[in-house]
Amino acid sequence: MAEGKRRLAREDWVEAALAAIADGGVAAVAVEPIASRLGTTKGSFYWHFANRAALLDAALARWEERTTTAVIDEIANATEDPAGQLRTLIVRVIEAAERDRVGPALLAAAGQPAVARAIERVTRARIGLIVTVFTRLGFPLPEARSRALLAYSAYLGHAQLAHSTEGVLPDSADGRRTYLRDVMSVLTAGPGAAAGG
Repeated sequence: MAEGKRRLAREDWVEAALAAIADGGVAAVAVEPIASRLGTTKGSFYWHFANRAALLDAALARWEERTTTAVIDEIANATEDPAGQLRTLIVRVIEAAERDRVGPALLAAAGQPAVARAIERVTRARIGLIVTVFTRLGFPLPEARSRALLAYSAYLGHAQLAHSTEGVLPDSADGRRTYLRDVMSVLTAGPGAAAGG
């Protein structure tokens, strides 16, 4: 190994694969271009992964952990009241949606089996968390599910707007506070509101 050059770890390849997805979609997860990006050879790749599919699976697992598992753990261990948990959840996911360039790229590739499986796991886990928070707020399970679906649909729309249409979402501190207050108000309005009752 050349002096001053460190050996690449599995983590380096996973992070480079996530960067490739963010920049060029799932198709950009290719061994040679990522090796070039990392300034190494394919030999380093094969030290850590059997093939491209294994790298993609590892990248999807890392994205899932960062954007879903970590958030679920944070909310599950929160000590605030249920309304505070919902507020924390909304703020956390809105901020994450605006930073996450991988999620929209994965949604665009949802027809690929490995990506579809990851998106399904993430979607079910996220909606499950939101249902839990709404039941903690006192909503009956059917209403909690309806509100969770509404909340998750709004999240997906927010993520899409954040990455596709500059200037639509509020960017001032006051505008964001008002926006978050409105989101909370809609999601927690009186019984039957989420179902149109």
